[in-house]
Amino acid sequence: MRAGVLVLGSLLTKYGKAKVSLPGGCAIGSRPVDLHLFALKKLGAKIKIKDGYILAEAKNGLKGSKIKFPSISVGATENALIAAFKAKGSTILKNCAIEPEVKDLIQFLKKLGANINLKGRTISISQNKIIKSDIIHQVIFDRIETGTYMIAGALQAKNNLTINKIDPKIINTEINILRKIGVEIIKKKKSIIIKKVKRLKKINIVTKPYPGFPTDLQAQLMVLLTQANGLSKIKEDIFENRFMHVPELKRMGARIKIKNKTAFIKGPSKFTGAEVMATDLRASVSLVLSGLIAENRTIINRIYHLDRGYEFLENKLKKCKAEIKRV
Repeated sequence: MRAGVLVLGSLLTKYGKAKVSLPGGCAIGSRPVDLHLFALKKLGAKIKIKDGYILAEAKNGLKGSKIKFPSISVGATENALIAAFKAKGSTILKNCAIEPEVKDLIQFLKKLGANINLKGRTISISQNKIIKSDIIHQVIFDRIETGTYMIAGALQAKNNLTINKIDPKIINTEINILRKIGVEIIKKKKSIIIKKVKRLKKINIVTKPYPGFPTDLQAQLMVLLTQANGLSKIKEDIFENRFMHVPELKRMGARIKIKNKTAFIKGPSKFTGAEVMATDLRASVSLVLSGLIAENRTIINRIYHLDRGYEFLENKLKKCKAEIKRV
């Protein structure tokens, strides 16, 4: 799991040493942990990598520091936050990720007694005097899973699709982009309704860090754009190898060309079922979406990618009358 490295900071602050496997995850481009290690070193950790493991040590505990990340990273921001929570002295983190998941982590740490202030992309963590252990915290909804079901509803819904237990404000960018494409969306306090789509329109977008359009919804949106009228463009500005789903989509009938870091999608296209292979987490769910709109049967191999990001996906889609089963 990609998130495995996030225990590194907390183990260091609690025990003064840690041994953590180098993370795996999807092969969608360069995803080093150098920014994680950069931040932890600034906090006083000594780190080396041996035999596929990160060996870290801070015999006298971590100490607060001023850290400016060379580039924005969600995981590195989270790791530094967790490490700085119990470090001695104050820490200032600059050029941080401000994804909703980072803000949710901050709220969790505040409940534990952390003194944290977020302003723009700067996070300040002051020395904590009282640390609580008996708290209740509900983790926020998965906005990428939500976005995936929004797109599924826009592709396939014969009736309205309601998605509950979410905060529409968090996915405002995604809602606005789908509306521009022609999807009718009704926002409520803790739910959204995707209405039956009459006509999909072309769009040009670029993937960006939050609050921009997420790279983790790029593959799913591409499937939707294969059904839109005209030529759409998606520029992938986060990962350099995140168009691996394109050859599989083309096998099913998509008309897509890749030039530099941009995908040109011509629609609408008629999809025919095929046997395809999942290459990464979000690519795998884009193939599921394609199978939902394709004629005949689609078989998707290597779905272990899928299970890392979608819990009981086939059961949820069956509730929406999808013909889908795990073999």
